[in-house]
Amino acid sequence: MTTNPYAAPRAAVADEASAQGEFVPGGRTVLAANGWTWIADGWTLFKAAPGTWIGIVVVLLLILVVLALIPFLGSLATSLLFPVFTGGIVIGCRALDEGGRLEFNHLFDGFKTNFGTLIAVGALYLAAWVVIFVVTMVIVGAGAFALFMGGGGASDPAIAGKALTTIALAVLIMLGLSVPVLMAFWFAPPLVVFHNLGAIEAMKQSFSGCLRNLMPFLVYGIVGMLLAIVASIPILLGWLVLGPVIAASIYTSYKDIYLR
Repeated sequence: MTTNPYAAPRAAVADEASAQGEFVPGGRTVLAANGWTWIADGWTLFKAAPGTWIGIVVVLLLILVVLALIPFLGSLATSLLFPVFTGGIVIGCRALDEGGRLEFNHLFDGFKTNFGTLIAVGALYLAAWVVIFVVTMVIVGAGAFALFMGGGGASDPAIAGKALTTIALAVLIMLGLSVPVLMAFWFAPPLVVFHNLGAIEAMKQSFSGCLRNLMPFLVYGIVGMLLAIVASIPILLGWLVLGPVIAASIYTSYKDIYLR
């Protein structure tokens, strides 16, 4: 195989991905029931190192909270860095899956493995949301946003009702437009760190894999929503378990769809 001397250095963790199976470009279609299996396998990975998993979730949450306190730049940093943290987490998942140990430092492995590409994924994700917001404003009208956010006409039931209806429409439009964006983002981090794909190619491959598995994702979403309700009941403490399970399920679903 010819080596490109001008290519970026390949991370060792990505080169070893072939040991787990053959990569399936665009992903393969799996059974609808696999949506539940992804979560069950995520639970298995959680049980292998529950203390470390909880520590990772708590520290990541603290990082995100601190970033949220920084006006504008905090939100920007969160969008850019989230794929980096996700990349590190899936590397930790693979270590567990191969019989190794999950270590706290795995959370930061994305900073050492294709960091620039992961940042690019975050930038594209952020740009997509900016486009979604602009398109939504164009469709429903910026005036309605200004009315609702500024409280103008709130004392007039007719005006307030119209504003609320418009905002509800805007939310529906944004949710609809966000689905393909989330599909393109979901598998991008593992595809970057395990297969050295570029940001755009990883997002294309992620979208393709999700599109071919709408039914499994429907099952996954329903089960995940039910578990989220249960996890939220004891003052959100259940998320200390569900959070790691969902994070691990990104890896288990990636492995199911893209490796054979």
